Amino acid sequence: MAKNTTQGRSDSSDQARDELFSHILRCDVLEAEPEHQKDWFDDTMQYLADRYLDLSTEDLANVRVLGERYCQPVVNKAAESVTA
Repeated sequence: MAKNTTQGRSDSSDQARDELFSHILRCDVLEAEPEHQKDWFDDTMQYLADRYLDLSTEDLANVRVLGERYCQPVVNKAAESVTA
């Protein structure tokens, strides 16, 4: 029975992550200034916490980290090595 609980939490975490990524794309968060991104994440994570009641604070924090990483610009390794 514990396995189902763990699997259910994982499914909710995956759904919350996917929903967050979808919101990021729809709301043009990728192009927002960092301070606006932070405000947007604060509001959106509160929404997700209300929507996915079975997720712990830690689960929600992990989803947020994934979303914030998703918003970071891609690092071009070739350009990085040229400037170093």
